[in-house]
Amino acid sequence: MAKKYVYLFGGRGTKAEGNAEMKAALGGKGANLAEMTNIGIPVPPGFTISTEMCTVYYETNGLPKDLKTQVKDAIRKVERAMGLGFGDPEAPLLFSVRSGARASMPGMMDTVLNLGINDDTVHGLIKLSGNERFAYDCYRRFIQMYSDVVMEADSQELEEELENMKHKKGVKLDTELSAEDLKQLVVILKEKVKTLTGRDLPSDPMEQLWGGIEAVFRSWNTPRAITYRKLNSIPDEWGTAVNVQAMVFGNMGDNSATGVAFTRDPATGENVFYGEYLPNAQGEDVVAGIRTPMPINIQGRHEPSQVSLEELMSDQYKQLVDVYQTLENHYRDMQDIEFTIQEGNLWMLQTRTGKRTAAAAVSIAVDMVEEGLISKEEAVLRVNPDQIDQLLHPQIDPNADKEIIGKGLPASPGAAVGRVVFSADDAEVEAGKGEKVILVRIETSPEDIHGMNVAEGVLTARGGMTSHAAVVARGMGKCCVSGCQDLTIDYTTQVSTLGGRKIKKGDFITLDGTTGEVMLGKCPTVKPTLSGSFGTIMEWADKIRQLGVRTNADTPHDSQVARDFGAEGIGLCRTEHMFFEGERILAVREMILAEDEEGRRATLDKIKPMQKGDFKAIFEVMNGLPVTVRLLDPPLHEFLPHTDDEIAEVANSLKKPAEEIKAKRDSLHEANPMLGHRGCRLGITYPEIYEMQVRAIMEAACEASKQGIKVEPEIMIPLVGHVNELKILRKMTVEVAEEIMKTQGVTLEYKVGTMIELPRAALTADQIAEQAEFFSFGTNDLTQTTFGLSRDDAGKFLPVYVDKKILPKDPFMAIDQEGVGELVRIGVEKGRTTRPNLKVGICGEHGGEPSSIDFCHRVGLNYVSCSPYRVPIARLAAAHAALNNKK
Repeated sequence: MAKKYVYLFGGRGTKAEGNAEMKAALGGKGANLAEMTNIGIPVPPGFTISTEMCTVYYETNGLPKDLKTQVKDAIRKVERAMGLGFGDPEAPLLFSVRSGARASMPGMMDTVLNLGINDDTVHGLIKLSGNERFAYDCYRRFIQMYSDVVMEADSQELEEELENMKHKKGVKLDTELSAEDLKQLVVILKEKVKTLTGRDLPSDPMEQLWGGIEAVFRSWNTPRAITYRKLNSIPDEWGTAVNVQAMVFGNMGDNSATGVAFTRDPATGENVFYGEYLPNAQGEDVVAGIRTPMPINIQGRHEPSQVSLEELMSDQYKQLVDVYQTLENHYRDMQDIEFTIQEGNLWMLQTRTGKRTAAAAVSIAVDMVEEGLISKEEAVLRVNPDQIDQLLHPQIDPNADKEIIGKGLPASPGAAVGRVVFSADDAEVEAGKGEKVILVRIETSPEDIHGMNVAEGVLTARGGMTSHAAVVARGMGKCCVSGCQDLTIDYTTQVSTLGGRKIKKGDFITLDGTTGEVMLGKCPTVKPTLSGSFGTIMEWADKIRQLGVRTNADTPHDSQVARDFGAEGIGLCRTEHMFFEGERILAVREMILAEDEEGRRATLDKIKPMQKGDFKAIFEVMNGLPVTVRLLDPPLHEFLPHTDDEIAEVANSLKKPAEEIKAKRDSLHEANPMLGHRGCRLGITYPEIYEMQVRAIMEAACEASKQGIKVEPEIMIPLVGHVNELKILRKMTVEVAEEIMKTQGVTLEYKVGTMIELPRAALTADQIAEQAEFFSFGTNDLTQTTFGLSRDDAGKFLPVYVDKKILPKDPFMAIDQEGVGELVRIGVEKGRTTRPNLKVGICGEHGGEPSSIDFCHRVGLNYVSCSPYRVPIARLAAAHAALNNKK
């Protein structure tokens, strides 16, 4: 028996061959079309070709005979359900061909509508509909789409022919062209296709269909689809399904329409039915932003002149409300739906979990718990940890002076300030130079994905709240203002006009995605205020997670920010950052230039009060929470001046010859400083440096304690590779700490531990744990030393390694679980064989990355530590890790 590749769905009163659980085989769209069929939602009949066939297509560069047999059999069944025939000149059935990956990829792959139309079947369509204009509108749409997607003709040149026809007839909208106009346009377009491609547009319906199916499979590997998968961590091997569905027509006249809606507001999460529609149109008109659509209901109107679907077709609107409520209750999540009304009959073309902003995700999750739809655990899992970053984005300062030059639709909230660019390629180039840019387009298309990714925000002249720009921007957390109808753009001169002002490429503008306002120049921003729902979600997450979350902070300000975000201590306080502040760098340089230990100790006595003040201020902020202070880590040459001007300035300040400073700098030079004289190696050769730092820490702790501050200092010795290094430095640390506590008359609980950032340290962790009361894995350096990579240089080639699938991700962005991660696992297990209660954390950049946090949970770490603004992300990711690893 042949392997099954084709699954039927749709039709009234029938059951589908698939269901919502079959996303791996049928893709999200196909699985949901089947599910809607099974629960009695009106879905036009059709069939899904499984994702497995996408793999076969790429492996064999073609489609097998088994598939063609199954497709022909499925077509016959759809023909019977519709009472029409594919290619029948008297009663023609037309198909749409759409993609459908396992994970939603809105607009990233290809679609072809109206397959099966030709010079013969167009007359059958006229006969069936009694509407010549509608039939030729379908024909010209097919030519434009098919020639672009399948034959790779220049779509802009075909669009120009449509514009020329409208200009010739003195009309603005496609809908104002007559049947005769469209009939002439079909002839013009067919000739244009032949000129552009050297081939005739195929007239055989089956040839059209197979061309469409193969084009959808090919679109899985277009640059835009590949980029989107990278941005959203969608595996390349998943492939896409193909959905072939009987066409229903929203362009059959004034009693027909098409639209896109969300069961709740995707920008704010408000529990309101939210969407847009166009009368006498096909679905692509709405999502592509070809015409700016109208609101689906009275509540959504922005202007009194707009006519909502609720008013225009009240019966169909009520039916649509029943459908959306059924779908939301069935899926127990906010849905993104597409529908068509054909001559008064409602058909559902798609439902999927709706893309939403972080604010909406939080609000919807909390509301659905209160409504009894989902549990608190499910609510926590509904909010993507990476999305939380959006909630921390700045907003426009409400008290700032601002010159508003235009207003569009508030498609995706937040504030964006940047220089104007008019193409995605220019956005990528300018952002690569470090510029903040705003991508300004008439309308965006899936080809713009790379520019949208690097832009601060997006502004479009056309398109609605459900257009490509709006949906993709919301998914990315980008500020977006769409449908700014007064905006005109001349791509040739690189100039736009809005509110009577000319805006050139490189000019600054500001977008407010919450209000839809566009401002000239740079407007000041303020920190966002976090909603009560955010606090609720985080409270639930904190009760679920098992990992502690600390922060990496070196200043009282950063410490306070992190504590406000819920940090449970400091996991990494880098003391070297303090050395660079203000005038103290001069004292540090004087210490380095000293000729002997006595000279170094004298200058260290100048530095100690400064360090002590820093530590005390941090202890005060972190009252009652542990603070892990890392002793000096970088090599000494990093603190010395490098240019001749800097050397002359230091020489003048220290009253030393410039040549002496140059000589000292040169003597400290190392061929590979990352593996050189740094970390605990400095503490071994210059023990007076570490001794000063320990004194500063403990004196600050004792003084704070006397003032009623609860202090929990943890002294961390970096870059230990051998237990004997730690043995020496621990002995010194304990002696100094005990001496200071005795002198101050204070008893404190303190710990001495180490960073595990060398493979040898991980492999001998059982020995090191004899001297260390805690481990903190410094995974930045552990990644460098495990791979033999320099983080500062690897950026030149690591993207190529990821592109060529040598590495799944940049190992500095997400922990390499098989290599670096295995060393972490070994280090934890060995360390705890010696010291069962060993506290273990991680303090590299990986401490704020969700997949790395999941790994940390699985190997039994006690906490992760990350930058202050990633603390909420880490808290939520830790809760996800606990829930996802329950088994």
